[in-house]
Amino acid sequence: MEKVFHPFHMVSVSPWPLFMGLGVMSGVIGMVKMFMFMKFDLLFISFTLTLMITMGWWRDVIRESTFQGYHSSNVLSGLMLGMILFIVSEVFFFLSFFWAFFHSSLNPSLDLGVMWPPEGIKAFSPFQVPLLNTVILLASGVSVTWAHQSILNENWKMANYSLMITWMLGMYFLLLQGFEYFMAEFSISDSVFGSVFFMATGFHGFHVIIGSLFLFIMWTRLIKSHFSSSHHFGFECAAWYWHFVDVVWLFLFSVVYWWGT
Repeated sequence: MEKVFHPFHMVSVSPWPLFMGLGVMSGVIGMVKMFMFMKFDLLFISFTLTLMITMGWWRDVIRESTFQGYHSSNVLSGLMLGMILFIVSEVFFFLSFFWAFFHSSLNPSLDLGVMWPPEGIKAFSPFQVPLLNTVILLASGVSVTWAHQSILNENWKMANYSLMITWMLGMYFLLLQGFEYFMAEFSISDSVFGSVFFMATGFHGFHVIIGSLFLFIMWTRLIKSHFSSSHHFGFECAAWYWHFVDVVWLFLFSVVYWWGT
């Protein structure tokens, strides 16, 4: 039978989507168990299994793109469109939090004391830890762009340093945000202000964790010489995601921390 050559990647049968679905479902059940009974066993097990499944799935994708050459220009176009649509979905995810914040802050009800922040809420000063975190994320945006330019110019040593600086700045941001949560004088149950604040900044922090992990994996691949100046779409996805995280934080800082207080 004559073999047909085409520019598309016909993905072989993989167990990872099924396993990932089961892992995520068990994680949700584990979160319900944690909230209702303060038991963390199922959540820890599901998180560990999901992490292992993720590593196996990423391993297969890296093998297909880097060593087997399945990611042609047509395949990359599809992957690019998928990443763009994913980021658009994330934009609307955070848009819901901003909508809730403006809905409550522009017309505070009697239950909130007809004021914003609500009566009894001592909000953070935007010019302390939040401003420092803003500087950190802006600096990380510069360093990831620096890494991209270094890859395009095949300056691998400089790309290595700048990408390492980027994910380390992401970890530094998370440490400062954890310190801020520890010092907070209100909680997620303190009116709509506390709910929106911790949901919006908490989910942003979760995205910083994902982005930092994304960049760290790209850094290890860069060390292993997986990229070339013309074929580094995995890094570009990480850079796009990181710039999205930067932009969301700028809106959070401007609206929730500064204007909202």
